Amino acid sequence: MMVLMSGSLMAVLNINSVNIALPTTARELGVSSAASVWIINIYQLVGAASMLTFAALGYRIGRYRLYIGGMIIFVLTSVACALSPTLGWLIAFRAIQGLGSAAMMSIGPSMYRVIFPTRLLGQAMGLTALTISLAVAGGPALGGLVLAVASWPWLFWINVPLGVAAIWLAIRALPKEQGSRYRFDVLGAVLSAVGLGSFVIMLDSIADMSRPGSVPLLLIVSLVALTGFIWRQRHFENPLLPLVIFREARFTMAVMTSFFSFLAQSMAFISLPFLFQSVQGYTPLESAFLFTPWPLGVMIGAPLGGRLADRFSPPVISSMGLLLFMAGLAALALLGDQPSTIDILWRSALCGMGFGLYQAPNNREMMGSLPKARSGSASGVLASVRTFGQSVGAALVALVLSGIMNTTMDSAMTVSLALWMGMASAIVALVLSASRIRMLSRHQSG
Repeated sequence: MMVLMSGSLMAVLNINSVNIALPTTARELGVSSAASVWIINIYQLVGAASMLTFAALGYRIGRYRLYIGGMIIFVLTSVACALSPTLGWLIAFRAIQGLGSAAMMSIGPSMYRVIFPTRLLGQAMGLTALTISLAVAGGPALGGLVLAVASWPWLFWINVPLGVAAIWLAIRALPKEQGSRYRFDVLGAVLSAVGLGSFVIMLDSIADMSRPGSVPLLLIVSLVALTGFIWRQRHFENPLLPLVIFREARFTMAVMTSFFSFLAQSMAFISLPFLFQSVQGYTPLESAFLFTPWPLGVMIGAPLGGRLADRFSPPVISSMGLLLFMAGLAALALLGDQPSTIDILWRSALCGMGFGLYQAPNNREMMGSLPKARSGSASGVLASVRTFGQSVGAALVALVLSGIMNTTMDSAMTVSLALWMGMASAIVALVLSASRIRMLSRHQSG
């Protein structure tokens, strides 16, 4: 458990601590702020494009080797990033670091299925959600603390001792697996990377609005590649992503629920800083304080949701969490121009509690609805859906805030619209989640 939590902590903490240091990094490397954004973008892009490939590769070489290999790559590239003399070198090493992160994150959930019995699976998923929330909440603070006493390379040096300790423990503790000798689907991996990567770049282009002409071309490339990928999976003997897993209704519904919930969370995450700073007049530091109850709420709700999911129906607990999450989003959307601090804090905390209560049961349902032999594929889908839900949410908020969808609204109404759209996505997730309760009832009565 410590090994898997360490992998999640390093991968997510790295994004949030480095993100806050972009202005400082750009200044010290002598590059523009727009160019420095690629320090984050390339890490996320490579990870999103390779997650399904790594999930399948885990079957080929064994998840034990792949997870430890991903950790080793992550630590070595942390050293390389810290020593990078130019932005070009830093971006190149960040791309390789994204591969190491994707190797860990894509197969991590499947290892919970191998390590823990079913009666403890929900609690394990809850601890993972708690760890990720801790990284989200603590990343900016850690980045700011490091920059207060040292230069930006130390944001990467701090990964080394934690990573070395995690690798040592992983070699000793993780269950060893033998890989399979079947032929790896190289063409499927290429089509997956091109299709998913083009889609992420397209969404980034929509959000950026600086290169709108590339959006149709990227969309065509993505659709053609993903169509070819689906055809390949249907005809290859050992597909990268066995499409048969989507015949399990519980799994498919959990996947769809996850997509719309992360879309809703992403829209709220990106909208709230604009609400706090542009509409309500708070400083960036005060805005960060007002946002903190959300990840803290997840840290409380996720372990609770995991324990409850091990005792009661996961769809019921998941739906209860989504109901709270939806209520929190509505409460934030209804904030006035000059709300009290306490008024903001409890609404943010309600969103976090609801999302945490929902996430662990839903992930448990996703991983537990398939046989253990398919857990690697389920893990890859879980990681990919989370990434693309967040990407679509970011693109939608960018469209709203850019004024394309509204030409007469003031800033308060624009941000409010983005939050209401997030709540609408949460409603869709709630409907999908609740439908599983009826599905389970029919199955039990039958």
